Amino acid sequence: MFTNLFYSLKEAKVPVTLREYLTLLEAMEKGVAMWDVEEFYFLARTALVKDERNIDKFDRVFAEVFKGLEAVAGVDAVDEQQIPEEWLRRMAEKHLSEEEKKQIEALGGWEKLMETLRERLKEQEKRHQGGSKWIGTAGTSPFGAYGYNPEGVRIGQKEGRNRSAVKVWDKRQFKDFDDSVELGTRNIKIALKRLRRWAREGEAEEFDLNGTIRATAEHGYLDVKTRPERRNAVKLLLFLDVGGSMDGYIRQVEELFSAARAEFKHMEFYYFHNCPYEGLWKDNSRRYGEQIDTWDVLRTYGSTYKVIFVGDAAMSPYEIVYPGGSVEHWNPESGEVWLRRITDQFPSSVWLNPVAEKGWRYTQSTAMIRELMADRMYPLTLSGIGDAMKELTR
Repeated sequence: MFTNLFYSLKEAKVPVTLREYLTLLEAMEKGVAMWDVEEFYFLARTALVKDERNIDKFDRVFAEVFKGLEAVAGVDAVDEQQIPEEWLRRMAEKHLSEEEKKQIEALGGWEKLMETLRERLKEQEKRHQGGSKWIGTAGTSPFGAYGYNPEGVRIGQKEGRNRSAVKVWDKRQFKDFDDSVELGTRNIKIALKRLRRWAREGEAEEFDLNGTIRATAEHGYLDVKTRPERRNAVKLLLFLDVGGSMDGYIRQVEELFSAARAEFKHMEFYYFHNCPYEGLWKDNSRRYGEQIDTWDVLRTYGSTYKVIFVGDAAMSPYEIVYPGGSVEHWNPESGEVWLRRITDQFPSSVWLNPVAEKGWRYTQSTAMIRELMADRMYPLTLSGIGDAMKELTR
């Protein structure tokens, strides 16, 4: 059964390793979680899932592998070995009231309950709805779905209704962590966490527990110690394409910007249109009157800064390769020249594209920008941001 969990997680593309699986087995051998399903669930999740974006996938796989515990696709799929009696017994002891336990005893005890389940599975030959004996739906039989019985074993029900089944795996509280869901500021923060390098910076204002204990023991009196706060030491430059075809992606870019501001203490941003040229700006309402010389930006920030370009890369090819190709002004040097200067100054750089990756091949300029970025172009999705952060940490 545990082997099935391991291989099922692999099939669901949860990056679980053999070492993590052996750690789970070792914990089971030491009695960390024996017969309590809930304890085993949290133990398995802790041992096998190292990225919170995979928790929802784990929940779905766990529910499928151990479906005999509370939900089975159909009566034909049920056999004795899919419903571990000891797990059900321990969960019942944990969650049932004294009154409910007496009702089980009235039926003949837990052994009688499980024996009755097996008998009815063998006897039943067709679907049943309502009633109090057969395995079906909307009745009061101890076995089935959408009904009520305090000692019930749920079979074939998509989700809990009376919350009286022995165990429920339908909550899926971590759906919004999945890297396939819609972008959102919280989810982007999770993806950006990959780009972290911790260092202690600033004034010594954070309480140092270990240092205080050590100093107190050495001096014989309470000696409170503080230390600089632990912060993300990564320095980030954002270059954001605005206007024109990017107007349709304002929300996604705003969410990325908001998440980045929260995650990085050292972050600066500049705007450009279509392709960076000799001038950038900080305020879109003053973009024509208060531009910043791109050379000044290159001289201001060191090569240790990480760079993220955000843009759809959709433009006329002339805007990339020819002087004067910009649609807004006369540019003495081509966008290609300036993009190369920026990436030469900041070797650790990527381009995030809000256009779906399957659409990139239909735009010539996108292919050109991607080539200039040495293929370091990624879709503006959670998985794409995650891949970009991996690239920046190399």
